[in-house]
Amino acid sequence: METQVKQGERATAHPLAELLACPPETSSLLSAATQTLNFEAARTIFTQGEPCKGLYVVLAGQLQRKTERMDKRLTLGQVRPGELVELAAVLGDGRHTYTLRALSGGTMLLLPMEALTAAFQSHPPLRMQLLEELAREVSRAYNACFAVRMVGARRRRLDTSYSSGMQGTR
Repeated sequence: METQVKQGERATAHPLAELLACPPETSSLLSAATQTLNFEAARTIFTQGEPCKGLYVVLAGQLQRKTERMDKRLTLGQVRPGELVELAAVLGDGRHTYTLRALSGGTMLLLPMEALTAAFQSHPPLRMQLLEELAREVSRAYNACFAVRMVGARRRRLDTSYSSGMQGTR
């Protein structure tokens, strides 16, 4: 069955239970390996370029993603409860793609890389489900960037219109 996203529709995140839907034995494997991590404000959870320990799920607290690209430091945005963290590293080369720092205290779950690898082998569709979520994540990020650009373009047009109108009143 093919799913199409209609123009103007937003790519929304899927619930974790749906993303990790797999046979009971695979689900049990992931559940048994899951670790709870508590963190304090201002703590660096992981650093860009380090080996990724697994897939993180934020339960409570706020975190901020930052990256260095072409000698520039960029803030990629905040991570809130319910969000998955580092799908790209888990599904890619296994290295963190950004630095994650806590803005407040909170709790995360960690699904270790070894357990995920075993789950991917025992239930291959799980990798595809997570790849689809990564695609939705990229789409959401693109839409957010596009919205920011549109606001900036409108502001520039308004500023230009306003200053053009002011020249005639002098």
